[in-house]
Amino acid sequence: MTSGNNGATTPEDDDPFGYLYADGQANGAQPPSGGYGYPGSVNRVRAVGQRQYGQQAPTAAYGQVPQQQGSYGQPSAHYAAPETHPGGATTAQQQPAYSGGNGSGGRGGPNTKGLLIGAIAVVAAVVIGISVAMLGGDGEKDDAGGDTGSTPTQSQESSAPSPSNSNSQAAEDDLPTIDAKALALAGGATTASDIKGAQADGGVYVTGFNAVGSSVSWNVDGIPKKGKYTVYIGFSVPGKDGNATLTVNGTPSTAPVNLKNYGNGPEGDYEKGWTKTYNYVQLNKGTNTIKVSCEQGNQCDALIDQMWLVKGWVGS
Repeated sequence: MTSGNNGATTPEDDDPFGYLYADGQANGAQPPSGGYGYPGSVNRVRAVGQRQYGQQAPTAAYGQVPQQQGSYGQPSAHYAAPETHPGGATTAQQQPAYSGGNGSGGRGGPNTKGLLIGAIAVVAAVVIGISVAMLGGDGEKDDAGGDTGSTPTQSQESSAPSPSNSNSQAAEDDLPTIDAKALALAGGATTASDIKGAQADGGVYVTGFNAVGSSVSWNVDGIPKKGKYTVYIGFSVPGKDGNATLTVNGTPSTAPVNLKNYGNGPEGDYEKGWTKTYNYVQLNKGTNTIKVSCEQGNQCDALIDQMWLVKGWVGS
């Protein structure tokens, strides 16, 4: 068997590459007239501008490059744009219509309306959370029975009330209160009711208190727990200041009972001098004794009509 002629009896058995060998060529094998060495192939690669519409493209001989019909970058004289032929493509490319993103035809942009609604919802949720936190941040009230921020010791007790023309009962939490006729009197103190303005039952008040050694005592029961209390005293002075001594459970207080003319009554007029004063005290749970007395050095020209307690150290 030799290359170029292997005794084939059918075209498909013929050696298509026989022309490549010397013995094939000696036996008359010829290269194909077109294509790249494959029988029946078609040379479809052409230089730019080579095709001529309506004409058969020239076929170069084997081993030769087809001659180009124009220099590089110059259009061929035989070239015509496709749109110039009947049925050719249109010159303008129609752009797709743009949709504003509302989903009606075309490919729209982002849904900005939905994003805006989402952002507003987030802001609203944050504002509501802050509002709830602020509403829930109210400070707790002090339930210490009116205790002041700076708590004085018993030696720093104060007895200076704000001016008032009324000594009405200020009992709190059902703490005890007492009228003049129920007080224990000593040292020449007695009761009377001829001067108007006393707030005690029946207008009764204690008089004769201006002598050294005179006193009023209150044996108070029902104190709920040991701690701080404020004792109020209703009184009247004849247009001038006075003072007295306070004793709690047998211990004299270092702070006097101020019997000042808070009512600004004229001199000698008890009826227009009714007012009140207060002192801070420490009481035990249960029973306690509170005593107001006229001691040496006190100015005790005063009438007394009531005494009452308030929980904690408070003002007037």
